[in-house]
Amino acid sequence: MSLVAAREGVPDRPAPAPARSLLVAAAVAMVVASAAYTWCVSGDALTSGKSLRNLAEIVAEMLPPDFRVVPRLGRPLVETAVMSVMATTLSALLAVPLAFLAARTTTPHPALAAAVRGLFNASRTIPELIVAILFVASVGFGLLPGILALSVCSAGMLGKFYAEAIEKADPGMSEAVAACGGSRLHVILFGVVPQVFAHAVDYTLYRWEHNFRASTVVGMVGAGGIGFEIVAALRLMQYREVSAMLLVVFAVVQLVDVFGGLVRTRLLDLEASR
Repeated sequence: MSLVAAREGVPDRPAPAPARSLLVAAAVAMVVASAAYTWCVSGDALTSGKSLRNLAEIVAEMLPPDFRVVPRLGRPLVETAVMSVMATTLSALLAVPLAFLAARTTTPHPALAAAVRGLFNASRTIPELIVAILFVASVGFGLLPGILALSVCSAGMLGKFYAEAIEKADPGMSEAVAACGGSRLHVILFGVVPQVFAHAVDYTLYRWEHNFRASTVVGMVGAGGIGFEIVAALRLMQYREVSAMLLVVFAVVQLVDVFGGLVRTRLLDLEASR
């Protein structure tokens, strides 16, 4: 049920059948057109078999993985982990206040909400790799440009999720706090935050998992971490070392996913017990 409908006590109505049919037709047409364009541009590469042979040759050169490189991956892995944690923390700290300004139910003015949402969209428009290149050029090589790049891109995504969660919060609790004489700050702290806290943590954990993977990518342009080691090995054509590094990254990502899953499960248990 939408927020307006919830306030007015009117149930949401499904979109008319012609509108749904038009949307489905537009989606199908987009997929078909994209497939046709891909075939026209890359049809030869898809049918010649040369691409598969090249891929098979590279994979063969990557086997067996050279795990002798693992002992020197300690510091790059720590840098990758620190980069993802710091980027997620900074982006969350930035996104939380902006989300309350962007949410239609808590913003001081609709124009301010539209401006902040535009800022969120702008931060998500430029890919993380491009932002990382800009920060590497301005700050220099190392951990800091990676943190800044991931923070900028993550703040827009988290802010959007937080704002949507705030708008979906039950207005009844906020109205109850206001009826007891609570100020606008009290309404937000005691009427909105308790409802959206678990969702916000869940979104933040997902973003942290994403940032860990993305930190490997931005490291390839000089932002530190294990990505820098991977691109260095690729330039030297040390494919067996690359495969060992990729396996290590895969193992660490699985640990990050497991940790995030445990925290989310705990949050769901807390929500169910309330």
